[in-house]
Amino acid sequence: MDILINTLSNIPWWLYIILFFVIIAIRDIFFQRKHTISHNFPIVGHLRYWLESIGPEMRQYFVANNREELPFNRIERGWIYASAKKENNYEGFGTDRDIHEHQHIFINNAMMPYKVAKGHPHDIDKTFLPCAKVIGAYNKRKKPYRPASVINISAMSFGSLSAKAIESLNKGVKIAGAYHNTGEGGLSPYHSHGGDVVFHFGTGYFGVRDENGNFSMEKMKKLVEDNPFIKAIEVKLSQGAKPGKGGVLPGKKITKEIAGIRGVDIGKDVLSPPNHSAFSNVPEMLEFIEEIAEVTGLPVGIKAAIGKLDQWEELADLMLKTGKGPDFIAVDGGEGGTGAAPPSFADHVSLPWVYGFSDLYKLFKSKELTKRIVFIGSGKLGFPAKAAMAFAMGVDCINVAREAMMSIGCIQAQICHTNRCPAGVATQSKWLQNGINVPLKSERLAQYFKTFKKELVEITHAAGHEHPCQFTMSDIEMNVDDHNLSKKLSKTYMYEKDFVPFSGMQDLKDCVYLGGK
Repeated sequence: MDILINTLSNIPWWLYIILFFVIIAIRDIFFQRKHTISHNFPIVGHLRYWLESIGPEMRQYFVANNREELPFNRIERGWIYASAKKENNYEGFGTDRDIHEHQHIFINNAMMPYKVAKGHPHDIDKTFLPCAKVIGAYNKRKKPYRPASVINISAMSFGSLSAKAIESLNKGVKIAGAYHNTGEGGLSPYHSHGGDVVFHFGTGYFGVRDENGNFSMEKMKKLVEDNPFIKAIEVKLSQGAKPGKGGVLPGKKITKEIAGIRGVDIGKDVLSPPNHSAFSNVPEMLEFIEEIAEVTGLPVGIKAAIGKLDQWEELADLMLKTGKGPDFIAVDGGEGGTGAAPPSFADHVSLPWVYGFSDLYKLFKSKELTKRIVFIGSGKLGFPAKAAMAFAMGVDCINVAREAMMSIGCIQAQICHTNRCPAGVATQSKWLQNGINVPLKSERLAQYFKTFKKELVEITHAAGHEHPCQFTMSDIEMNVDDHNLSKKLSKTYMYEKDFVPFSGMQDLKDCVYLGGK
């Protein structure tokens, strides 16, 4: 044995390296058949697969320019990061964007900007920006709700996001005065840190399902009674990432905690079908909404990505006929979001937000129903200029998802569906979550919201208005094609936004701070 040890110790180190590569080459040629490149080019082939695996990161940091990445380019991500950290988010030496590109947004500034008088709410707090409408006011719900912020957290569930990410978001919206949509994973303890909550559920009815997986009104009633911070309820019909497609939550991802929150069995796959079992047509959906609103006293709305309009027209006609209807409609963009989906769905099913929303708003405007509904936009609208465009088109609030994730550390690694999120935001790995400093991240989310509202207010004043609800379609222009580089939104989408009743920011301040509606 000593002789063997001495012999091995005298072998040069580089021979061990050669031996290692010889073993790899023998394995590649004779014992593996999965990878043609590795078989035909042993050892060297592995370099190709390794470079392919880190390709997205290499392009993100070293190859792509500031404006060409999707879904969010480097300038957009940088603005969110800087805003969340309260750092300098300005650009120097003019824009590096091609302002002649398709769908570039132009905001028509007024010759004389809106003047903020001494004592005006914006003279005291430049981030004060509540919703101009009250959700549930028209339908006379028992507990109407005016969002204290026009920017809020979109539907992202505990399970898709980590516990620390959800906790950071909820504590952040409490600081910022916004609301936090639970997503369809049910209400978790991490949603319960003081922020207003919109409870969202889909076809799986997680958190409000009976033992057979059907909707339980008793559980819904108890959930609302036990959690007074729930301010509204949202029924998901579809989402931008995969409208019309169900989902499967793999059993291996269902921990004891998640099982308890969602009301499912530990370790068993859970199916979310494409269709609701609580209703099967538009009249039944309308009655379902009214029943929930009556039992809970809360405003009830629906969320959907937009495609065909025939059933939406049926809904509008029923609302006219019955006087009933959803208190709000959240329109999601077909660009996709935090939900993982097959490329065939994410790339092609449902309309992009600007087309989907404009089609839907025109339909409800033609029926004179827009004043009865609070419209919420969701789909890469978490930037002041895009928000101004959305308000000009008719939204009353916007919800953000991926932008909020970036404000608490998401780096757009685009591996949310693998449970290996390096930032700890979209993973259930305890180790990866440990990198999230909840007090710090909640402050950053709140700061992103404050910076967003401040810049949106400044853009609004530059256009001569006091509140974004006053934006009109003529205030915004958009590049359409090479022949006519820009058109007003009213010419682009062929409608005019309806007037939003608005008496002034001081009245909104009195309502929000003095508890009025």
